[in-house]
Amino acid sequence: MVKRRADKPTKSTLKEVVTREYTIHVHKRIHGISFKKSAPRAIKCIKQFAEKAMGTPDVRIDVRLNKFIWSKGIRNVPFRVRVRLARKRNEDEDSVHKLFTHVTYVPCIDFKGKQTINVE
Repeated sequence: MVKRRADKPTKSTLKEVVTREYTIHVHKRIHGISFKKSAPRAIKCIKQFAEKAMGTPDVRIDVRLNKFIWSKGIRNVPFRVRVRLARKRNEDEDSVHKLFTHVTYVPCIDFKGKQTINVE
């Protein structure tokens, strides 16, 4: 097992406010889920993805993204979705978490060649 050097401080990336764009392959995450649970499970999978990518347990889904996921009904969820994940400071003083992730929908016609990008 590799030991971490004590003299080098570790940098926490959770403290910085950042915005990134991702393409989420929803179809592979809801494969095998029963029809009447596909759209709710897709929303949960997007929340899980955002929590893992940004490292914040507080994830908030935008209304436009929710409408896009549900646009073809509960059964026929779009295969892929392009999202913008923004890690922001929590304005609520009595909140447990200092940061939260806001997930918004990015309209995209073609997903070919799209990669994760940092948005300034």
